[in-house]
Amino acid sequence: MNGSARVGHRKNAEAVALEWQTGANALRVAEGAAQGELAGEGLAVWLQREVFASWVACGAFEWVALGYLGMSSALIVLFADNLAHPMHLVGAQFVVAALIFVLCRVEARAAEHARRNGETLSTRRWHFWRHWYPHLFFLFCFEELGKLVHLVNPGWEDAKLIAFDHWLTGVHPAVWLEQFATPARNDFIQFAYLTYFVYLLVLGGILYYRRDWSGYWAVMTYSAVGYAIGYVIAISFPIESPWFAMAGAWHDELRGGAATAAINFIEHFGRVRGAAFPSEHVAGSFAALWGAWRHKRWLFWVMLPLVLCMCVSTVWGRYHYVADIFGGMITGTLGYAIGAWLMKKRGAVAAPAE
Repeated sequence: MNGSARVGHRKNAEAVALEWQTGANALRVAEGAAQGELAGEGLAVWLQREVFASWVACGAFEWVALGYLGMSSALIVLFADNLAHPMHLVGAQFVVAALIFVLCRVEARAAEHARRNGETLSTRRWHFWRHWYPHLFFLFCFEELGKLVHLVNPGWEDAKLIAFDHWLTGVHPAVWLEQFATPARNDFIQFAYLTYFVYLLVLGGILYYRRDWSGYWAVMTYSAVGYAIGYVIAISFPIESPWFAMAGAWHDELRGGAATAAINFIEHFGRVRGAAFPSEHVAGSFAALWGAWRHKRWLFWVMLPLVLCMCVSTVWGRYHYVADIFGGMITGTLGYAIGAWLMKKRGAVAAPAE
């Protein structure tokens, strides 16, 4: 082989090697891109599967709760100019919705583990929180109303309800009742007002203890629907209550004993100005009362006189108008009727409980 031939052969070999190296590099790049796409696709598929599994783990209560959060978030965005920090509220609602999804998903996994391997302290803990978090959700929504009360309407509409009460009764009920006030009566009435906080706890506790999951989630759903209807009305029709709108109309404060002191403490640190119509106390009480009628009839008869006294206490204590009471009765009853209809739907009771 002469020199020119050797040079040509070497150049051809170098060209082939360069082409092979370029192809190998391109193949590695292509493989890396494909792996990246597969990883991205795998993450998307996993996320989609987890979201779907979380939704399957939800029941009728979550349908209502998440529906209310979605509706109120939409109203916040729509009327954002009426709020100081609208995106903070939307963010808070997003976090609450995400927590509900995560809790439902984690408890579903814990329930599956318990079925396969037996109950543990961890599975019982998740089961407890899955069933009792609705009470914290109601508290969050009620406290949030203090920021949403002027979302749609910047003014107060109390004059309309004051006029309605006077037309209906011929007096201003909260002022008229003052003549019957004594420390003993005040304390009894304030005790009746306090009983509101235990109706759903007692009814739910009995059903939970008896492992009646269908009944348990039914009464939670009745309350959720009744509250949600009331929340939307309160956002649209702001009422601040006689305590504020009629301040100075009565001659003295209501004095009493331990129950009165407890109410004053709660009202001082937990009062929400606004959201008085309809009365959520009455709505929640009637939803629980109807739940007792359906699922624990004997408890209905125990609760009935307490609920009626509680309704009187909301006016006696200057927290509500008579119109608020009627509104709460109606929304609580609607909550029961709509909730009972929802509980007939497939998946209304979360799968692990079934």
